[in-house]
Amino acid sequence: MSQPPEPDQPPSPYEPPPGGQQPPYGQSPGEQYGQDQYGQQPSSEHYGQPSYGQPSYEHPGQPPHGQQWGQQPPYAPQGPYGQYGPPSPQQGGGGTNVLAILSLVFAFVFAPAGIALGHLAKRQLRTSGEEGDQLTTWGLALSYIFTGLYLVACCGWLALVIWAGSPGTNT
Repeated sequence: MSQPPEPDQPPSPYEPPPGGQQPPYGQSPGEQYGQDQYGQQPSSEHYGQPSYGQPSYEHPGQPPHGQQWGQQPPYAPQGPYGQYGPPSPQQGGGGTNVLAILSLVFAFVFAPAGIALGHLAKRQLRTSGEEGDQLTTWGLALSYIFTGLYLVACCGWLALVIWAGSPGTNT
């Protein structure tokens, strides 16, 4: 059985209040007896005077402009269904174009692919506003140079095979 609280101690929050009454929803048992949830008497802030560190307002008892005490600030407006975050601007550049980088890389790996990627990157750079025009130019130039060297090497090798296999030369 619970005993009534002593005069100098607040009632226990774990025991029902005397008389079997429950405090209103959202209110702790101590608040029902003029105390806050920690068992202390209300400060001067409850009487219209701000406590130390609290902002003061021209009209005591009025909430700050635009917001009530205890309420969350309003959420930002949500975009249309299926989109994430705020819409991004169409113009304005967002870094280096990926195809520009790939055209430079493929100039050394497989030059004909570097040519194709370079021309695609040039077309994208005209419309998107991204960076990478100089990378694309270097990728195209190196791709054309290496493709020309590959063609010269292949034609030279083919000419050597044909010349070595012809029956007219005896040495």
